[in-house]
Amino acid sequence: MGVILHKKLPGNCSMGIWSITEGYDELFPKLTLNAEEMLTLQSFKNIERKLEWLSVRTLMNEMAGKSVRILYNSDRKPYLEDKSYHISISHSYKFTTILMSKRRRVGVDMEYMSHRINKIADRFIHESEKITEDPDLYIYHLYIHWCAKEALYKICDKQGIHFKKDIIIDCFDPAEEGILKGLVKSDAGSERFILNYFRLNNYIIVWSCK
Repeated sequence: MGVILHKKLPGNCSMGIWSITEGYDELFPKLTLNAEEMLTLQSFKNIERKLEWLSVRTLMNEMAGKSVRILYNSDRKPYLEDKSYHISISHSYKFTTILMSKRRRVGVDMEYMSHRINKIADRFIHESEKITEDPDLYIYHLYIHWCAKEALYKICDKQGIHFKKDIIIDCFDPAEEGILKGLVKSDAGSERFILNYFRLNNYIIVWSCK
């Protein structure tokens, strides 16, 4: 199916979402890979992981309007070799998403929603954070929190930040889409962020651009 969303967002950011319906033989010819990239691709034993990796790079080229190479720093934060955009990448199940901006820091997270997240809620929900008591919204609310924290973790370069203690999401009522506020504490001090979220089928996507 390919690109199912590519739009401009507030703050001079762009988001793209790719639906992975193609097989390996359809995705692979869309890219021109160097020797190092070929070795990386061949190192994946799982076909789903190969398709995920290919879809990320195909989507990135579509969004940039040219062929670009994705590299990773020592903290596994992705960046473009030509540094033409700041980027953030997320993938879950059959979807891949990229958030990019020429000048702003970006962070995005996407998750396919299942009921397993409630089993790990105590690992990432701080005691000061509030989760709805509505049983119909409880799981959804947890996923928004999780994605929001992942997005902020990424935008802050993942350095020296404790997921539960150092990233705090302000109280909010979950909806199909909305705006959140969050605080990140690090050795450099405290920084507040505005995040946006929306639901797409059974996926939740949260992003921030600063």
